[in-house]
Amino acid sequence: MAARAYWQGQIRLALVSIPVEIYTATKSSAKISFNQIHEPSGKRISYEKVVPGLGPVDRDEIIKGYEISKGEYVLLDDEEIDAVKLESKRTLELVQFVDAHEIDPLYFEKPYYVAPKDELAEEAFIVLREALRKAKKVALGQLAMRGSEKLVAIKPCGKGLLLETLRYGDEVREGQSFFDDIEETKPKKELLDLATTLIEQKSAPFDASEFEDRYADALRGLIEKKRKAKGGKKIIEDVDEPESGGSNVIDLMAALKKSVDGKGGKSPSKRKKSA
Repeated sequence: MAARAYWQGQIRLALVSIPVEIYTATKSSAKISFNQIHEPSGKRISYEKVVPGLGPVDRDEIIKGYEISKGEYVLLDDEEIDAVKLESKRTLELVQFVDAHEIDPLYFEKPYYVAPKDELAEEAFIVLREALRKAKKVALGQLAMRGSEKLVAIKPCGKGLLLETLRYGDEVREGQSFFDDIEETKPKKELLDLATTLIEQKSAPFDASEFEDRYADALRGLIEKKRKAKGGKKIIEDVDEPESGGSNVIDLMAALKKSVDGKGGKSPSKRKKSA
């Protein structure tokens, strides 16, 4: 089944408009989700809207409220909120170009693939893609869709383009305050050299398929065992704990040397991701 476009419109660069289609680049179906079940009856639990002291309320009596202080709200109905929603536009205008390294990874939110809508759009699409690649730049714009406006970045991705939604400045916390208590000291040269050697030994091209979500795999295995088991019997499996050295005092030099000599862990040829 062909993927359905998330958005259709045109990318505009000055007087040039390029018809494109945008597709989600990630799969939510890969994650395992659970429902809450009433164990005695085996039925799924539903939720009622209730007011403390009043009990269940009619859905028509519910409006949205923004808390401005403890227990004090500014009330807004759907018509008022709809009135300030941005009209969805079919044009994404590229307004600025920046070096890719200028955008901190903290700002990246969600990726999408961008493809030309048809053969007529391919020439202009390829020109934009190759111009970005040659200039080593990322294009910025704002995309109005579904009532809100997203800041987006566009860059080459193989034969296509990758669009990534970005967080706005007020959505990102300044990290420096979390690091204030860290001492401004430099490590000993021998320790730094050993750590650098270890990093070089374990360096390899990134390949996401080399990592496996062990927690998700274990959950799938547990679900399958429970499906086959009779009587709803509990299935508890022991998890291997890492070996303890028997002391909280770490000899950093000895640990690094042991790691560099290949005695401190498994080969990085097949790595697994913990959830």
